[in-house]
Amino acid sequence: MGFIKEFKEFAMKGNVMDMAVGVIIGGAFGKIVSSLVDDVLMPIVGFITGGVDFTKLSIKFGDGEDAANIMYGQFIQNVVDFLIIAFCIFLMIKAINKVAKKKEEEPAAPAEPSNEEKLLGEIRDLLKNK
Repeated sequence: MGFIKEFKEFAMKGNVMDMAVGVIIGGAFGKIVSSLVDDVLMPIVGFITGGVDFTKLSIKFGDGEDAANIMYGQFIQNVVDFLIIAFCIFLMIKAINKVAKKKEEEPAAPAEPSNEEKLLGEIRDLLKNK
């Protein structure tokens, strides 16, 4: 039973749960970026390059059953996907850091005075009025 309890404690720690959420959101984000690249950007690049479909680019070595087909176009596609994902993450982190920096720069709101300070303030005001 100790192993199961230890695993449960590990799995329920905040860092593990945060990481799990990050992985799930990252997977969904990856699909969005892949769609952006495949469905929006690569057709534009293909149009600019004269209708070249990068995913179909390959080099064939040999003939018959022993032929090796190197799909370098798919590699180009994956590199473009990576660069776009990395750029989006960079922009997101930059925005988060900017917001965090603004929060640090904002002066802290003055704390509400204690009852003792309020009483002293009232005494001061009464003495000023006399």
